[in-house]
Amino acid sequence: MNQPQRFLSLDVFRGMTVCFMIIVNTPGRGAESFAMLNHAAWHGFTPTDLVFPSFLFAVGNAMSFSMKKFAQMENSAVLAKIFKRTLLIFLIGYLMYWFPFFSYNEGGGISFSPIANTRILGVLQRIALCYGIASLLIHYLSARSVIIISVLFLIGYWGALLLFGDATDPFSMTGNAGQYLDLYVLGDNHMYHGEGIAFDPEGILSTIPSCVNVIIGYFAGKFIQEKGKGFETISKLLLVGGC
Repeated sequence: MNQPQRFLSLDVFRGMTVCFMIIVNTPGRGAESFAMLNHAAWHGFTPTDLVFPSFLFAVGNAMSFSMKKFAQMENSAVLAKIFKRTLLIFLIGYLMYWFPFFSYNEGGGISFSPIANTRILGVLQRIALCYGIASLLIHYLSARSVIIISVLFLIGYWGALLLFGDATDPFSMTGNAGQYLDLYVLGDNHMYHGEGIAFDPEGILSTIPSCVNVIIGYFAGKFIQEKGKGFETISKLLLVGGC
């Protein structure tokens, strides 16, 4: 029986990302003094802000291996696999926010936690959506078409922020177009409140450039598989990544 193909550098990259995620989420006593373990207040970024994009890149990179078998599958089977995985990951993420599904009231009794106050989007939900959208694009379109759509995604996202955000500061946390869209579609009670206001860092509009993050990871994986893991391949990836 054929053993599944493993890519050591991808495994190491995923392991390092998970390790840093654990450090960021559980920094220990007094670690708040280390700025690199905190997210940027809004503009700019810290190493912590690279964790989730790294996860999305790794998802796309792994897809460059797993999607090869789609070519030998029936169309219905491909769609079923993509939508099943997307739905399961999204549902697991949603249930994790809803868990433990109840709370203790003032009288000491148990009250059911209403769905009306549960966050809908989140980290796993974004991974699910990005995987689903990227998989459909990559499987059904040519590489050239996927690249063109990715560029349009990025330009369209930038344009949407400029056109539909607050005219005085379209890139602010409370005045960007993504915030307006999330409030309109999801509502205040279904959003993240960790910043003291209703704001979702994994909102609807910002999922668009995140899909491109996954697609970039996919093409990086394909490039390495086709060109090998030599110095020239690594140099070209570094040059592209630095642009």
